[in-house]
Amino acid sequence: MNELDVWQRARSTAASSANADDAAVWRWFSVLVEERRIRWCLSPAGWLVSVDNRHLATEAHFDAAIRAAKARTERCRKSAALRTQ
Repeated sequence: MNELDVWQRARSTAASSANADDAAVWRWFSVLVEERRIRWCLSPAGWLVSVDNRHLATEAHFDAAIRAAKARTERCRKSAALRTQ
């Protein structure tokens, strides 16, 4: 296998991973929209995102704010699971 093949395989693997991450974020977002559990608005500070009436993220870009809110939700869920063990 030559160096070009190695790079192409690495790029393909990275693209697949990024696509899977994107899909997970937008599935999460879609479920919350359907359940009317997520809210967002653009303010002078950036995009504000709240889930279940709890502010989770403020970012300059909508995509970044949604991703940050999802990440924070997951961290909070993991922390809660560890506390109950």
